[in-house]
Amino acid sequence: MAAADRTWVSLESPTAPRAGHGSNPCQGLYWTPSGARPKTALIATHYNVDFAEHYLAEYMAQRGYGFLGWNTRYRGNEAYFLLDHAVIDIGAGVRWLHEQGVETVVVLGNSGGGSLMAAYQSQAIEPNLHPAFGMTMPEAAFDLPACDLYISLNAHLGRPDVLTAWLDPSVIDERDPVSANPALDMFNPDNGPPFKPDFVAAYRDAQVARNNKISTWCHDEIARLAKHDIWDTVFVLNRVWADLRFTDLDLDPSERKWGCYGGDPKRANYGPFGLGRANSCRSWLSMWSLEDSECRAEGHLGRITQPSLLVQSLGDTGIFPSDAHAMFDAMGATDKTIELISGDHYFQHEGSRDECADLIAGWLRSKGV
Repeated sequence: MAAADRTWVSLESPTAPRAGHGSNPCQGLYWTPSGARPKTALIATHYNVDFAEHYLAEYMAQRGYGFLGWNTRYRGNEAYFLLDHAVIDIGAGVRWLHEQGVETVVVLGNSGGGSLMAAYQSQAIEPNLHPAFGMTMPEAAFDLPACDLYISLNAHLGRPDVLTAWLDPSVIDERDPVSANPALDMFNPDNGPPFKPDFVAAYRDAQVARNNKISTWCHDEIARLAKHDIWDTVFVLNRVWADLRFTDLDLDPSERKWGCYGGDPKRANYGPFGLGRANSCRSWLSMWSLEDSECRAEGHLGRITQPSLLVQSLGDTGIFPSDAHAMFDAMGATDKTIELISGDHYFQHEGSRDECADLIAGWLRSKGV
């Protein structure tokens, strides 16, 4: 396989200058075929995870494509995430690619970054985002360069959607990490697995109710703090690994194994790691709230009319067949393709990353790039 070069990229953002200690807010790695300046490049960004060394970057470079693993100011810092500023940071990366001679830019919406990249492309095509709660929309958010092709790769439906599907609805007191209502506890053996339809329905309703309750608290807390001339505060979210599908493989059946990305679901659920564990009130409303957040793929995908590809691995333990089909149905492109393939969330089995890269490269070639 051909060698690949990588170039460090560090840029200011229209709404975030270089920090006093020296670092720029937007950083990443540009992967290219060795000694070449490709005319087509992919860009991938996540809400929180560092994508500079994305697992497909070198594979795509070896197949003749550029790959910008790009990070916004919020990498590793999602407690303060604001969507309008994140898309501005992505726009800085897209512009940089054009400055390198790239003619065709391909959006790669991977994992949690799927809804983020959908929001970017949607806003670039037709501005539709709203400012963060209590703030004004930055002018730079209305001047984003649109990309030419769209790829969804093992992507969640959205930050509020995946978090709510994983939220533990048995939590009684948000400040107490062990409080639990046994009637809504998936780890109570009296409830299953297997989980009966009535329990599943009540459980899902209670998950939505918990998300909405937190959103209401955030609005109220912002208003309360404002009376004391305080802008915002940070809070902890407990118990975020409790999707019934983690332990009941008959729900939304696929090739997945028992468990979740964090391993044993109960151990993960009561542990310190997971989605949205720390938030400001405004970051919750911008990223996680079902009622407020625009980090949801469905509406944005409907605005994207460029040729689109959706790739989903059937062994994924956090994204399920119903999610993939919902994403595909939401895509607004008339030229769209769905590929359900074997593999886990990160294609970690031998040869599976080559297979995924071959599939994507083949689709790109079919579009003449």
